[in-house]
Amino acid sequence: MTSSHPPMPPYIYKILPSAPESPMPAALAASDLDRADGFIHTSTASVIPTTSRLFFSAAPALWILKLSTTALARDGARCLWEGPQGCVHVYAADAGLVSLGAANVVDVMRFVRREEEPWEEVFGKEDARAWLVDA
Repeated sequence: MTSSHPPMPPYIYKILPSAPESPMPAALAASDLDRADGFIHTSTASVIPTTSRLFFSAAPALWILKLSTTALARDGARCLWEGPQGCVHVYAADAGLVSLGAANVVDVMRFVRREEEPWEEVFGKEDARAWLVDA
């Protein structure tokens, strides 16, 4: 962690363009991007709107996984700040990928937007602000 970042929050978030399996399995399939990069791309609550706008602009709905950084660390994962925007990359202790699933996913919430509604507006609503927490 660099001095420009606060301590790791208790929760980080994984954005999915489609619904995860239900009930939550022990291990979800990793995205193509995560497999290619060798780590899990996640965001803090404060950057979810920006990440959604930049990478999921065409999606009418998103599913957000709330991940426990404590549970990830217990499983041997390393959560590291990357870049200036509040991106957290999750690395496995070995050369593989961390498995996201029932052991470290605290909750899942679906967010839907009206046509042309910006993600910033969706995530600015009271229920979203109450669920997406950085501290």
